[in-house]
Amino acid sequence: MFRIPTVKAHCDIPCKIYDPTVAQIASISIVRLMDLMAEVSGGGGTDEIAQISRLTSQKEIHAAEVKHEVVTIWGDYFKAPQIEKFPNIHSLSHSIMMAASKCKQGSNRQDGLNLLSQLNEFAEIFWLSKDIGIRRVVSPYPPSLEMVQPILADA
Repeated sequence: MFRIPTVKAHCDIPCKIYDPTVAQIASISIVRLMDLMAEVSGGGGTDEIAQISRLTSQKEIHAAEVKHEVVTIWGDYFKAPQIEKFPNIHSLSHSIMMAASKCKQGSNRQDGLNLLSQLNEFAEIFWLSKDIGIRRVVSPYPPSLEMVQPILADA
């Protein structure tokens, strides 16, 4: 009916659109949400229970986003040449999955910081595998944590 020719593809999304920044920002958001949870006074009132519930829900959404983004990059982008150059990418990616799960399970700020640290390492490997230099900057929003960014050429 439509006469569509055979189409072939090897990626879920167009090649070269991968970027670990989404996962890094999600992990910074996790730490921020944990900070906000810690600020709730703990009196147990209805408003506080509702606030903790909302914060927890958002924290879990961001942790799931981290896992989704990393699994996509790990599974779709990292192929033999990149794995040969960075053989620890498998163990690092698995460790990120476990760290994101730990953030979903609790509200320990250090778990969020550990997740971000691993994501920064993942981002560093990702950009270096593309021969793009990196720099460390402090995020411009609370909780103002360090993240790895690519050094992009001037337009």
